[in-house]
Parts: sequence; structure tokens; C-alpha cells
Amino acid sequence: MKILVTGGAGFIGSWVSRAFLKEGHEVVIIDDLSTGKEENLPSGAKFIKCDIRDFDTVEKIISDFKPEIVDHHAAQIDVRKSVDNPMHDAEINIVGTLHLIESSLRHGVKKFIFASTGGAIYGEPEVIPADEKTDPFPISPYGTSKYAVEKYLGYYNYVHGFEYVALRYANVYGPRQNPHGEAGVIAIFCNRILSGSPCTVFGDGGQTRDYVYVEDVAKANLQSLSAPFGSYNIGTGIETSVNDLISELKKSSGTDFEVNYGEQRPGEVQSISLEASQAEKILGWKPNVNLAEGIQKTWNWFNQDLK
Repeated sequence: MKILVTGGAGFIGSWVSRAFLKEGHEVVIIDDLSTGKEENLPSGAKFIKCDIRDFDTVEKIISDFKPEIVDHHAAQIDVRKSVDNPMHDAEINIVGTLHLIESSLRHGVKKFIFASTGGAIYGEPEVIPADEKTDPFPISPYGTSKYAVEKYLGYYNYVHGFEYVALRYANVYGPRQNPHGEAGVIAIFCNRILSGSPCTVFGDGGQTRDYVYVEDVAKANLQSLSAPFGSYNIGTGIETSVNDLISELKKSSGTDFEVNYGEQRPGEVQSISLEASQAEKILGWKPNVNLAEGIQKTWNWFNQDLK
């Protein structure tokens, strides 16, 4: 298949692109390199530097390449930045995505795979783990923008028959994650441990997330190529607190690093995990890498890469 991957120089997108290439698909990557890195780009993929908000360029790329699949990972992913500047978040995550969808529709794209969020879309659900029937109630502009795109995709499917799969990711972690942003606590902590700096926890460390390893997420994208349309949770169903993460990182790193605690920040969910039986039943997907193994792999990569 001919697959266009947006954000393919980024953390998750680069893993997804490699998974597609490994299966023999033809891949074109677009990325503006605002957070992605050229060294993340897999060999075998064609790369075009492009901002998804540049509608004319996106239109030309899709018109020329004529992809059968668009796998959309380009996004503003920082919850904190979305709180500080909701309009900027919406320009990229909503308006930029609509440009991509419209162009895909015009040029005969068969399926649109969308990197959504399960970690932010449900807000503070009464029942955890949350499944796809849980009412979305995002409490940040980031989560709101992702949910808005899912609703737009529902519209395009209903009116135009446009096929899509929305993957509601839990907190994705693993090698190549950016340790200098705000979107990956495990990467941030690995970087700070290696630099000898204390790790900062916002809140008491009791807040929980569902951590899913990036290679498992790439596999979910691969299995979405033949999946029926809809939204699917991609997570483990397991809540892990920040304090538990710290304990695992101390084991993996063999370091009793310093931890500082500060005030919890607005817009962040207190507790979430995702029930993913629909993904197992319909996509044939389930996570293979447990947290201890995933953190060890991640630590080993950062330890080697940052030496």
C-alpha cells in the first residue's frame, strides 16, 4: 500500500513508519520538524518537510503521491501548551487536520488513521478503566481538539462514506521520545537522571496513567490498515502512579535519584487507564510489553544515546 504518514519524524510516527516499511508498504513522511528530528526518519521512506497548515503544499503532496492510507500523527501534543494557548492548539490539531481530511477525500484516500488520545479525551471518568462507551469529557484544550477531530471524522464518514480509524492512545513511552518536552514523563525522568538533576513531580505523585510501549502502538497502526471504522482504546488497562514509575526507574537505572514535589498543574487528569478489549476483539491487538520491560528498554536506549 501507499501510505502517507504525517509527523513521521516524531517519536510515535517514526516507529509507525518503520512498522509500515517492514511490511513492504511504500511510505511518504511529512513533518515540519518543529519537534520531530531528521535522525528519526527511517531509511526507505521519502521525506517532505511540510507543515500540515500549509494547505497548498499538503494538497500537492497528496495529489502527486495518491496514498491509499493517511496515517495522521502530526499534532500539538503538549497539554500545558494547549492550556496556555488554546488557539494555537486548535490551529494545528483541528484546522490543520481538517485540511488533511479534505484533501484526502478529494484524492481518493481509502482510509484515514488518526492518532487520538485516550489519556486526555475521557477527562476524569467515574469508572476506570474507561472503555469506548465512556462519555468523553476532556478537561484540556488538547483533549478537546482530539475529540473534535473524531467528531469531524464521524461526520465525514456519515456524509461521504469516508473510512477512518481513531486510535485513542494511553500514555505512550519508549526509545526516541523527546526528553525536552512536557509530553513524556518517562523520557523526561531518564534525561534528568542521566544529567544528575532531580526529577520533579507535579502533585503528590499519586496521579495515575496507563503507560503503553511505543512498539505496541506501532503494531496497532499496522493492524488498523484492515480494521473497520471506529474509535479504539490503545492501552493496557493498568493504572500506574508517578511514584510507581519512580520506583521502576530506580530499579532500571540502578540509581537512587533525587525527587522533588511541586504543585499539581491545571488541565491534567488525576487518574486514567484504558480498557482495550475492543481493540483486541476487532483489531486483533493487545499490548505485549509490560511496564517493567518497557522502562528497562527505554532506560537502556537513553543511557546509550545520551552518553
